[in-house]
Amino acid sequence: MRAKKRAMKKAKTKTAGAVKGGNGKYQFTLAAVKDVAAGTGYSSAHGGVVEGERMLVGYIHKARGTGSRMHTHKNEQFNYVVRGTLIGSVNGKKVVAPAGTLIYIPANAPHTLVASPDDEDVIFIAIKDLSQGIIGKAVDGTMKGPHYDAGFGPDS
Repeated sequence: MRAKKRAMKKAKTKTAGAVKGGNGKYQFTLAAVKDVAAGTGYSSAHGGVVEGERMLVGYIHKARGTGSRMHTHKNEQFNYVVRGTLIGSVNGKKVVAPAGTLIYIPANAPHTLVASPDDEDVIFIAIKDLSQGIIGKAVDGTMKGPHYDAGFGPDS
């Protein structure tokens, strides 16, 4: 029993604060998983993240009128919009994704996704391979913070 507890304690994740699946833990209530930053330095995204051996799943929240600046990451990604509408672009192609839409983001593709200011906050399920954690890097090389539509910034 002690060896099992030690193995669970040693389970590392690529995303700081993420939960590690396996070692007897196979079921998760995503909305209740510890909230972590999912785009530090370039996005307002946050939510619970569970990592397995080869992939991760996040239950991600973006407040309306906020989201990510243009960024990339080496993992391939799918976002399934559960609530609200995401607006932005992937590889230069416009994306308007209401609830029920699946967005595919190829590895290393420049993309930006913002929760529509005209709709409710967005919840989406992010699914990525584990070539890195959930956080990427802003294309402009800065980590100066998320995208805010006019009237939706932290001082608004």
